Amino acid sequence: MQFNFSNPYPSARIPVFARNVVSTSHPMASQAGLRMLAAGGNAVDAAIATAACMTLLEPVSNGLGSDAFCILWDGKELHGLNASGRSPQAWTPDYFSKKYGDGQTTPPKRGIDSVTVPGAVSAWMALSERFGKLPFADLMAPAIEIAERGYLVPPVVRQKWAAGAAELKSLPGFAQAFMPWGRAPDIGELFQFKAAARALRSIASSKGKSFYEGEIADALVAFSKELGGSLTKQDLANHRADWVTPISRDYRGYTLHEIPPSGQGIAALIALGILDQFDVAEHGVDSPETQHLMIEAMKLAFADVYEFVADPDHMRVTAAHLLDDAYLASRAKLIDRNKAQDFGFGNPVKGGTIYLTAADENGMMVSFIQSNFQGFGSGVVEPEFGISLQNRGFGFTLDPASANVVAPGKRPFHTIIPAFLTQDGQPVMSFGVMGGNMQPQGHMQTLVRMLDFKQNPQAACDAPRWRYNAGLEINLESAVPADVVAGLAARGHRTAIINDSYQDFGAGQFIWKMGDPGTQGYVAASDPRRDGAAAGF
Repeated sequence: MQFNFSNPYPSARIPVFARNVVSTSHPMASQAGLRMLAAGGNAVDAAIATAACMTLLEPVSNGLGSDAFCILWDGKELHGLNASGRSPQAWTPDYFSKKYGDGQTTPPKRGIDSVTVPGAVSAWMALSERFGKLPFADLMAPAIEIAERGYLVPPVVRQKWAAGAAELKSLPGFAQAFMPWGRAPDIGELFQFKAAARALRSIASSKGKSFYEGEIADALVAFSKELGGSLTKQDLANHRADWVTPISRDYRGYTLHEIPPSGQGIAALIALGILDQFDVAEHGVDSPETQHLMIEAMKLAFADVYEFVADPDHMRVTAAHLLDDAYLASRAKLIDRNKAQDFGFGNPVKGGTIYLTAADENGMMVSFIQSNFQGFGSGVVEPEFGISLQNRGFGFTLDPASANVVAPGKRPFHTIIPAFLTQDGQPVMSFGVMGGNMQPQGHMQTLVRMLDFKQNPQAACDAPRWRYNAGLEINLESAVPADVVAGLAARGHRTAIINDSYQDFGAGQFIWKMGDPGTQGYVAASDPRRDGAAAGF
């Protein structure tokens, strides 16, 4: 790829070139990853150490009670890991209707009954056992130090911290953990998390087993019982991270790989499969014509994803059905180049999050994502070990006709999706864009910029984004050119300019292989919408 390394967009970042690289949304986490690489570890070791640090450095997005997914190139082949948790065995639609009333359409958004089994620690365990080089305890050392000594809170995280605290301050354990002065920390204020340090030491000494079978598991079950929840020791002990085969779709001579359902990564594949039917590059990258095609392709993808994607054991259609060439071509024909539309789902059978990436000079590349879902997740925090619990249960529905209806031991629809790009079976880029349903939209928008228009990864990351919501509604970053906004509005899009880029437009990290990793190395990008940095040596 002959990238254009001039950047037409304002940016707080420059591309980073190195043979060993870590790109995250906090500089201290990136440095922790580099410490592992410098100590003789590989990209997997770097990713695990970085992920552990991020539970502390960006608690507004993830914690020790998060879920996680990973796609990695081990030097020879691609592997996928689904470390999302399943629902407690007690969960049924009847469980929630009896507890919260018949008017409930989903499990609650916050509180203990939004919590499924946390999977992030199991991801660290599985990755280290299969691919790591360094002792597992060594990988936890940087995070333990950060939890004990603390760190100064950066600007973007502080903004979301204050917003989350206003909503969640009365939930059990939240204020004790995240409002040490009765409020959210200010920018540059020292935040320490001694309870999480205890958890990390326990995780380090037991290689993670204490989280699912030992003292942390006991504390989580007791905490759930105290709050009237249904999580049991057996629910935790039964949890396993699953190695999976990524699903893929070709686009412009490259292949995009995503984790299969119950995640929404397939939305990016569907959208690109639809977009592949058009000559996207006939207009400028920042033209209303190009952006309109991308928006409509994404709408069609979401229409199918929201109808059909669930735990794969419960889906009525397969990923292959949704990615069928003839089906995607038929969906592409629904797009009107001059008119925005509100699409319904098709019939394919006929035919909030942190993201990090690491790569080493031996060719290993890791694409890793970890999330509490919506901000601080459930808002409940187990006090003894500082386990901030996700709210992935809110991803279920109580509608018995839906493939995503809640059931015992079932995985909910998931938003977090790592991504990986290959060409002719060889690794090209590990990347991801965090932020709710923005994630597949970010995958598509940045890939089109790189593959159709040759923008370098940092420029593609910096470029202004749009976000499709529902119906004809789209949000646009304030940096989107006025003529593009006008052109989209003229086609019937209901546009709204949003100045808060943090959650509305996601944030990405990218590592692109420049050639032989041991010689040319990589180029890395980090999103200016967060506090992060790409770093390397």
